[in-house]
Amino acid sequence: MAVDYEILLHGNNLRTRHGFLGLANATLIHGEDGPILFDTGGYISRHELLKALADRGLQPDDVKMVFLSHLHFDHCHNIDLFPKSKVLVSKSEWDYAKEPHEKDLFMPWGLHAQLEEHDLELIDGDGAITASVGFFPAPGHTPGCYAMTMETSDKGKVVIAGDSIKYAKEVVNCRCDMAFDTVERGTQSIRKILDMADRIVPGHFPELIHTEDDAFTWEDGVEFPLIIR
Repeated sequence: MAVDYEILLHGNNLRTRHGFLGLANATLIHGEDGPILFDTGGYISRHELLKALADRGLQPDDVKMVFLSHLHFDHCHNIDLFPKSKVLVSKSEWDYAKEPHEKDLFMPWGLHAQLEEHDLELIDGDGAITASVGFFPAPGHTPGCYAMTMETSDKGKVVIAGDSIKYAKEVVNCRCDMAFDTVERGTQSIRKILDMADRIVPGHFPELIHTEDDAFTWEDGVEFPLIIR
């Protein structure tokens, strides 16, 4: 079986005057050993995530593994929907979430207790989940940020970056924006991803595609309908 993927939750980088909406991408990987979910989104996306799975004939219990890029609320809040899934998160992020940066206000309370109820594996360094799916550290936004790689038959090497690349601004400037680790480490992670990827799924932006002139672009915007009731 060839590995493939699809974005279930389409995030964006919209913000309010003093904050942001917290809508992150969540990506479903169809791997050799069953479906893997990269990030789960925040509570604002809870019903949408369940609907996206159901539209594909899946229930949360069908998801073999959940890979959390880092532990900010907009990427991990819905982990409780997947009690039977194995959960991977980096050891460095696990430790960081206990004592986050003083300006990092995005760690959910009670998170460690919630994760301890799962089949939890704390990872360190590079690794592989299957022959076609791997992961590697991509620190900067937080010290424990991770990204995932996929070798696909039709799209080349895909990097699901999480918030190691949040939006196109970081690719255009080749510089980390909003770092709770260091800007320098975040920028190194961005350059590493740009050097290896044919496609990138950022944390809060449409998929980025490598072009023939050695740049990255995107094809379509993401709809954001608002219903007032």
